[in-house]
Amino acid sequence: MAILQNILYKVPLLQVVGNTSVVISGVAIDSRRVESNSVFIAIEGEKVNGHQYIETAIAQGAIAIVCQQLPQQFREGITYLQVKNSHLAAGLIASQFYGEPSAKFQLVGVTGTNGKTTIATLLFKLFTNLGYRCGLVSTVQNQIGNTVLAATHTTPDAVQLNALLKTMADEGCTYVFMECSSHAIHQHRIAGLHFAGGIFSNITHDHLDYHKTFDEYIRVKKQFFDSLPATAFAISNKDDKRGMVMLQNTVAKQYYYSLKTVADFKGKIVENSLTGLQMFVNELEVHFRLIGEFNAYNLLAVYGAATCLNQNKQTVLTALSNITGAEGRFDYVVSPQQIVGIVDYAHTPDALENVLQTIHKLKKGYERVITVVGCGGDRDVTKRPVMAQIACTLSDKVILTSDNPRTENPINILDQMQAGLDSAAKRKYQIITDRKQAIEAAVAMAKPDDIILVAGKGHEKYQEINGVKYPFDDKEILLNALMNEEKK
Repeated sequence: MAILQNILYKVPLLQVVGNTSVVISGVAIDSRRVESNSVFIAIEGEKVNGHQYIETAIAQGAIAIVCQQLPQQFREGITYLQVKNSHLAAGLIASQFYGEPSAKFQLVGVTGTNGKTTIATLLFKLFTNLGYRCGLVSTVQNQIGNTVLAATHTTPDAVQLNALLKTMADEGCTYVFMECSSHAIHQHRIAGLHFAGGIFSNITHDHLDYHKTFDEYIRVKKQFFDSLPATAFAISNKDDKRGMVMLQNTVAKQYYYSLKTVADFKGKIVENSLTGLQMFVNELEVHFRLIGEFNAYNLLAVYGAATCLNQNKQTVLTALSNITGAEGRFDYVVSPQQIVGIVDYAHTPDALENVLQTIHKLKKGYERVITVVGCGGDRDVTKRPVMAQIACTLSDKVILTSDNPRTENPINILDQMQAGLDSAAKRKYQIITDRKQAIEAAVAMAKPDDIILVAGKGHEKYQEINGVKYPFDDKEILLNALMNEEKK
């Protein structure tokens, strides 16, 4: 419960019609979730305009309406608040309504194209192992201590997010680690939150279906660091060509991590194998269970954040040496026939290239790399031919298949993937539209010591086709196929 005027703190109001002294019992941006005496915030979404549901919200019990366009007629007893940006208002109002929960613990945001989930998950596992009660908001799952909650978006909407953060505060979390997607930043879902620090992993072409241009995508990511307070820390990947640009205007304390140049958190890989990474981290030699150069960067980011959060450096490295990564991120198994199967979330050109290059560095020299890959429907079409070319360039055999086709015809997606392939690539691939059959075909053609990469979906336990999410687990299907192959 809260007085309406008290939760409008910092919200830029253009016009107020009605009483702001009313008592509010809830906040909603979905008219279906409106309850008696709630505020309904009408948001202009990509597919749905909340302004169309103002009357529905009032019928459900809303007594205050936040909107960008005031209705032509006002209802008696209803307070109307006109704002320039409903997304921004939703973040600020939700934070105030739930008592600014993010100010009650140390909140660290992680943004970038690749690595967000792994960095946030590693931080959660690390600080949990160090004895703290922690919260996690990630693509894979949300978690409070040992309690796992299903995740539907990389970053929940502003109301759901603040409700979740309040629960974390109420349950005694002292650290919370959260992925901050470009969508969430652009849509102000994280507006009003108090960040103790932010981490930038890297940036490559992604989500151009939403942001339209790469420059806009970069600007949105940078906006997160521009908004950090002077009391926060900002850590960036110095080896990414935009790593220093990200921190140009931030007033937060700036730190960098790197494998290639002088930095606050400097790493050097001694050995990279299927048993893990042997590394120097700021002159201290450590063995980690994670694999690959991309994970070396992730580990440096985590080490840097833990250092900025005043943890003992030696204790942090000791704890990190025993931690495994996030589900569906270079998640590998070895079959009895010594076929290596890897499931990875790589769904961008850069991520796919990183994973395949890591696999090549692990090879002894004679193993074949067989890649199963597709591209998601209703997403950036420009990356489709690029990903197919990368797969064919860095693999011995490639099976192009469905990912999450969503509302698109899978055949059309596969046609676009093939369109950019050169003559050398065309000799390497085949198309199997059914993803399960594609994974089974990859296993059937594999020989002992070969490496199978199933890329694109990682941790996901579904395949989305025409608005329906059907049960589908890449790792489970890969494991079953490997076990069935052994029985033959």
